[in-house]
Amino acid sequence: MYGDINGGRTQRRVVGSTDFYKHVPKEITEATKIGVVMSLLSITLMIVLFFCETYAFARTNVVSSIEIDANADQAIALNFNVTLYNLHCDFVSVDVWDKLGTDRQNVTTDILKWNLNSRGEIKRFHGRNTQERSIQHEAHHPSVHDHLAETEAHAIALISESLAEFLKTNQDAWVDFFAPWCVWCQRLSPTWELFARKVSEKNINLGVGKVDCVAHAQLCKDERILAFPTLRWYNHEKAVLPDYKGDRTVEAFMDYANNKAGKGHNDADDDDDEEHGEWHHPGCMIAGRVMVNRVPGNVHIQAKSIHHEIHSAMTNLTHRVNDLSFGQASGPPGHIMHNYPQIQSIPEKFRKYTNPLHDKHFPTYEYHQAFHHHLKVITTHLDSLGGFFSQESVLYQILEQSQLVLYTEVNVPEVRFLFDLSPMGVYITNEGRRWYEYLTTLLAIIGGTYTTLGLINATLLNIFKPKKL
Repeated sequence: MYGDINGGRTQRRVVGSTDFYKHVPKEITEATKIGVVMSLLSITLMIVLFFCETYAFARTNVVSSIEIDANADQAIALNFNVTLYNLHCDFVSVDVWDKLGTDRQNVTTDILKWNLNSRGEIKRFHGRNTQERSIQHEAHHPSVHDHLAETEAHAIALISESLAEFLKTNQDAWVDFFAPWCVWCQRLSPTWELFARKVSEKNINLGVGKVDCVAHAQLCKDERILAFPTLRWYNHEKAVLPDYKGDRTVEAFMDYANNKAGKGHNDADDDDDEEHGEWHHPGCMIAGRVMVNRVPGNVHIQAKSIHHEIHSAMTNLTHRVNDLSFGQASGPPGHIMHNYPQIQSIPEKFRKYTNPLHDKHFPTYEYHQAFHHHLKVITTHLDSLGGFFSQESVLYQILEQSQLVLYTEVNVPEVRFLFDLSPMGVYITNEGRRWYEYLTTLLAIIGGTYTTLGLINATLLNIFKPKKL
């Protein structure tokens, strides 16, 4: 029987060559101080890197990408809170317009108003934004107009010099501030003259006057007349606010005059009058939300009234944007971040643009000016961040640019929020690591640390160990 003359040695050599972990006999190894130091350093580094890698594996990273926005919602909510320092709540109107043809005037749903005092502080809740009630006007036959034109006027025409004397002479006075071009003032003119004549006939202790605000513009500015006609009652030379807002008929005027006249005025009421006047300071905070289509459009705030002509020269739209955001609201600053405080872990670069106009002040120092705010709205999708959402949630980031716009004298300025939604969306997700990535990294740490420090150890031994001759 024939066999390998080398016996099993060839097989053993083949098996031995595949052994990656050959053992070095202890008798031929040598311990050194440098080796001990490197070993301790190696163990320390391995432990530190192990815990760092484990901590990184347990955490997730927030990553973002830009893709075409797949949001299928037809409308979104625009939440706002704006303080107007010189516009009375009675004349604040919120209108919505967009390129689909939407044109909603004086939106009333989900909008609240607060009166401000002269220091810009909230003084009283004005109420919900409501449609102005219908005011009854008195119709006159053309012959009445002709008759009044031919007879002596009973409503005294006042100018800057005579108004103070008129108020001093009459304990109670009622003055109509009007503009000849105003259609409502033209309808009121004969009624006001008939009322003045009736007051004279009944010997009521009341001075009835009128001021042409076109001829005496400075006087009307001094009296802060914002709309025509303004029917203002004076008692002991002081304006009694609010101004009259009832029906414009002789009967309604007589009832109001009989109720107001002769009430008297004393020093004990000064504080109440001052506080009452603070409630009606021309300042208003308006807050709420409107649903807008996902197309370019604007929401504008302006002075408007269906029974008055607004005095554009007196419209001062200095304002502060307390909050403005899109999407779901949960109080100031009113965006999804306040619904889910858990996602505050989202990097600040994604959160700071959800309400960029927060608490910004926009003053206008001249009349016929107003700020327009241009808003580029970017949909941001949150995909189950941190496991707190069972489905994708959406917030809206805003890039804003505000510009001061000049108006002509005949146009009433308005604060505009012009919005346009970007066709691209930002998708934010959590990106975790696979278990095999973690295991691979741990093995790399152990092997890499051992090998690297081993090479350093060998180099140091060659440098510092004395060589044998």
